Amino acid sequence: MSPSNTVTEKTGAHSEASTESVAAAEESWPTKDFGFLPIPRRLQYNPAKPFYFGLLLNASFGFAATFTAANLYYCQPLLIEFSKSFDVSYEEVSRIPTLVQAGYLAGLVLISPLGDLVRLRQLVILLVVVSTGLTIGLAVTNSLQVFEALTFLVGVASVTPQILMPLAADLAPPERRASALSVVLSGLMLGVLIARVLAGVIGNFTSWRAVYYMSIGVQVLVIIGAYLILPDYPSKNRDLNYFRILWSMAKYAVTEPLVIQVSIINIASSACFSGYWVTLTFLLGGPPYYYSTLIIGLFGLVGMLGVLVGPFAGRLIDKLVPWYATLIATVLLVVFQAVQTAAGGINVAAVVIACFGLDVARQSQQVSMTTRVLSMSSEARARLNAILILSQDIPAIRWAGDGNVIGAQVFVEHGWRACSAMMLALQGFQIVILLLRGPHCPRKRWFGYEGGLEARRSVVLEKEKAQISEAEKVEGDPEAQMEEPIQNGEGLESA
Repeated sequence: MSPSNTVTEKTGAHSEASTESVAAAEESWPTKDFGFLPIPRRLQYNPAKPFYFGLLLNASFGFAATFTAANLYYCQPLLIEFSKSFDVSYEEVSRIPTLVQAGYLAGLVLISPLGDLVRLRQLVILLVVVSTGLTIGLAVTNSLQVFEALTFLVGVASVTPQILMPLAADLAPPERRASALSVVLSGLMLGVLIARVLAGVIGNFTSWRAVYYMSIGVQVLVIIGAYLILPDYPSKNRDLNYFRILWSMAKYAVTEPLVIQVSIINIASSACFSGYWVTLTFLLGGPPYYYSTLIIGLFGLVGMLGVLVGPFAGRLIDKLVPWYATLIATVLLVVFQAVQTAAGGINVAAVVIACFGLDVARQSQQVSMTTRVLSMSSEARARLNAILILSQDIPAIRWAGDGNVIGAQVFVEHGWRACSAMMLALQGFQIVILLLRGPHCPRKRWFGYEGGLEARRSVVLEKEKAQISEAEKVEGDPEAQMEEPIQNGEGLESA
């Protein structure tokens, strides 16, 4: 037998073995959700045929984020109607928005990290089914106490957008990750705005219960869409349990320099954004504008336009190293806050420009920071995302209490310009924090600019591919392995 025939036989045997192993691998992946609900074949996970993350799937993520996040805000325009329906005081129904936000925070801490432990398709479907069932209870109950308890639980179950964010990062290729995340984030922010509008309009012309019947309908659409469109994705970190997942999340929050840096920026940016929109009401309702509540509410449409521009900004972010995108967005926050500080109380055009600009810049900043942090580890994306959202939402909720009292006090005692200048200083503080670590600073370094200043993402991706190719060569060469320095400290650990 000739050597060539031997090689051919070995190659054929290897090919057959590979085919068999692939077939075995395909058979080992789940074909049912929850053990009984068949997964459509085209959506079943197959490592040999990665699922294409196209525009339709990305848009469906945004739709789901919109109408699950909306659950947190339907109640806000309906408090007076609740008071009349349950025959209680305004003070008693004022607890409802606090309860739903408290539930949401509990869900972020306790439910979102499960994205690093269980299959995400199952988790999304289960959460929306639970929130839909709880919403049915909200629509039919005649007891304020039951309504409050269900409201808290709806908040816990409404963390679906925070499950979709890391899933989008998993499915999208690295060069499209920012634009994919921007669509989900735009959907989430649109849900915040559209919920108040829909609840106000429907509640005004019908009953507050009709708002929740409408919510049930759209959530059923989300469930159907999730079943028919959402691809299955394998669970991660099978060697970890739930409590180790929670512990590791807490550890990341205090030991990872990048996570801490981004969280500090998020806290300051969220405080500015929340404070701006509250004190804007005072500015537009007083001299020199004296606008009515209706006209003031229309400024929310300017913010909505800014949200819709977000996905286009995501495409630009994909072309840059995320650090530079964050820097540009933060500089724009300073610029538009400066416009507000200079002329917000003089000309309404300045207010419109600031409203639009601050919305676009804030969303771009969030997308770029999220892209950067979620790129640290594919195995810990749900936990990392939960930390980022907590750093964003806790200050926003606190500013809804103490912080906005401070903003209002500065506004009343020192005027609109002093209040805006305070926020301008906070925007500048974010740039200082960002500049402490360069675009390619090693993960465990707290300060510095090691790794260069390359801004083009395509160049960085090419270098990473070259390093991977070189690592594969080293892996096949025992002598080279002996000379290769250990690099495992650069990866994010699973626990």
